[in-house]
Amino acid sequence: MGRVYEATVSAPVNIAVIKYWGKRDSALILPTNSSLSVTLSQDHLSTRTTIRASPDFPIDRLWLNGVEEDISASKRLVNSITTARKLREALEEKQCRDGIPAESVVPLSKWKIHVCSENNFPTAAGLASSASGYAALVSALGALYDLPQSTSELSRVARVGSGSACRSMFGGFVAWQAGVADDGNDSLAVQVADRQHWPELQALILVASDKKKAISSTAGMQTTVETSSLFAERVRTVVPQRMEAMKAAIASRDFETFAEITMRDSNQFHAVCLDTYPPISYMNDTSRAIAGLVHAFNAARGRIAAAYTYDAGPNAVIYALKDDMRDLVELFTFCFPREDSMLADAFYPDPFGIFASSEEAGQRLTDPAVAKLANTAGKYPTGSVRRIIHTEVGDGPRILAASQSLLNDVGMPKRARE
Repeated sequence: MGRVYEATVSAPVNIAVIKYWGKRDSALILPTNSSLSVTLSQDHLSTRTTIRASPDFPIDRLWLNGVEEDISASKRLVNSITTARKLREALEEKQCRDGIPAESVVPLSKWKIHVCSENNFPTAAGLASSASGYAALVSALGALYDLPQSTSELSRVARVGSGSACRSMFGGFVAWQAGVADDGNDSLAVQVADRQHWPELQALILVASDKKKAISSTAGMQTTVETSSLFAERVRTVVPQRMEAMKAAIASRDFETFAEITMRDSNQFHAVCLDTYPPISYMNDTSRAIAGLVHAFNAARGRIAAAYTYDAGPNAVIYALKDDMRDLVELFTFCFPREDSMLADAFYPDPFGIFASSEEAGQRLTDPAVAKLANTAGKYPTGSVRRIIHTEVGDGPRILAASQSLLNDVGMPKRARE
């Protein structure tokens, strides 16, 4: 068997603290405003993608979580692959101009590819995987094609697949610069700080629903751009100021400022959705209850110790420093008990060893002030929160060893489902 041309990459999920909502160009996915996010650890949430190119493949093929999908059905996927192929083609042409014999230049840009992608979190978790998925795809294409472009330059390729995917091309804290150019050349991601900059920062994801939302983000943001008067003020004034304030808060590791801006931006994003005509409501009763508990927790602490943020859906992401996490986990697992049929370590896996056993979650409240708060709030219906994911700031895409490939010797998925 000859040389195998293949790359396997894993890529992370990111959660925005300054929200992206609205496009000035839908085809190129150019945003109306800049945004800023935190990249989460791949140990808990990631997409792994293997791509192989071969002259023996008759067509491009794609498998997502073991199920074959039609590549041509997704214009964004085709755009990302086509863009990467053009970059590889330009590299091959340069190699020929530089005097490398034509027979020594591997024509990868002309070969068809097999793409196999898997998430390490269940689809039922209710978490969007497009950011990690497209970041893994583009990173794998970059490695396979040996592209010379920088990570920021490659983030433009990820952007044409999924806007927020450009932010998953980096670890740590990442800004997606909106840019002003019509061709989108200056709309790309840049790293604000790496993961080691603020190791004490952690996150909880409270999954309040795993149902598909009634109004997609793509449809929702377009309607907002067309009908919301609040949206124009957000884009013109609020977001630029918050971007600078958030960068300063991250640089100085000022959690209280980071937290307040995060919550205010989440609140304004959902206010803009409600100002859309007809109004869009992504949060549910559980979402609002969680936000209320965060404010009550901060009042009990006498400082801003936790921050919530919500994307276009009901699931809550709670940011806090490591020292406050145990009390937060105790509070949420007490107020939002798991379903009887769910195992404790499936509901809250406890990756950082807060408890001696996952069974302890929700059984005891250590801090008297938090215990008083929890007893006042009471318990919400069992299963209101379907699971809790505890994670931390993570790194960017990782190139994995050949042993981690999702494809077998003939380039087909190792784990395929009908």
